[in-house]
Amino acid sequence: MKDSKILIIFLFIFTIIFSFNCSRGKTSDNSTGKTDFKTGSIIHDDMERTYYYYIPSGYDKSKSLPLVIALHGGGGTGKGINKATGGFNDIAEKETFIIVYPDGVEKHWNDGRGVSQYTAQKENIDDTGFISSFIDYFIEEFNADKNRVYVTGISNGGLMSYRLAFELPQKIAAFAPVIANLQEELVKNYSPNGPVPILIMNGTEDPLMPFNGGDIHFYKKKLGKVISTEETVKFWVKENNCSQKPEITWLEDKDPSDGTRVKREVYSGGDNGTEVILYTIEGGGHTWPGGSQYLPEKIIGKTCRDINGCQIIWDFFKKHSKIVKGEE
Repeated sequence: MKDSKILIIFLFIFTIIFSFNCSRGKTSDNSTGKTDFKTGSIIHDDMERTYYYYIPSGYDKSKSLPLVIALHGGGGTGKGINKATGGFNDIAEKETFIIVYPDGVEKHWNDGRGVSQYTAQKENIDDTGFISSFIDYFIEEFNADKNRVYVTGISNGGLMSYRLAFELPQKIAAFAPVIANLQEELVKNYSPNGPVPILIMNGTEDPLMPFNGGDIHFYKKKLGKVISTEETVKFWVKENNCSQKPEITWLEDKDPSDGTRVKREVYSGGDNGTEVILYTIEGGGHTWPGGSQYLPEKIIGKTCRDINGCQIIWDFFKKHSKIVKGEE
């Protein structure tokens, strides 16, 4: 009974933090500064799907720009992820790319775990189809570059990124799941549709997403199974036909007070120029490196301050593009 009350309180706080200022307008402009959002929606499967987005000031529709799609975590919103990650909008402004933050159905993504508590998974919402249509919409309406579309996500959004890596690699040039390991259900029942560049950031002391695999959980509540971070990396190294021996670097401990260290492993030389990169956050929790400590450390663990996760992900993305079939 005590655990149930704690869980209810946690979910309430989590929802409040990630749901601030959520609007549902189809074409609303909420901009008051360079890092503010616009909102929009598209119809997919007879359902209105909402999103937030930021267009850099250097945007010129006659010139195609890269498109980055950032997927929120479970219980979150499109708008909330910019705060949780420490600010993708600022990087989009500086580097001149379009950043979009779609909303999951009832704040969750159908990432393939089959968790019955979440409507998106219980009703098998077609989130892969939604993201595919979403990409098409931004290519048509904003002249997003179809060869430079990228996906990142945190937690449930990171798991959805893996699913998209399996099911939509023909439209997405690179992937960057954060605090997420591969779902057991995906590994058992599906095969990827091709090699994909992928960057992973996971904390060794994540209290929700087990670094060494097993049940995703909050207290006693089990939320599907994942394989370990090591197995996740090996899976993608094998699929991409990358070098089995990584280049390993320990990054500078810029903030010794945060209780974390960062190790980078690069598996290069994959098919079609693919690579697999792992950032292991030693001592890190269920948090985005360089992002906000959105809940107390005793609930989600430590936040790494040694790196800016958003900048590292963008630096990875911009190295990779894909040639659309028929345009070789």
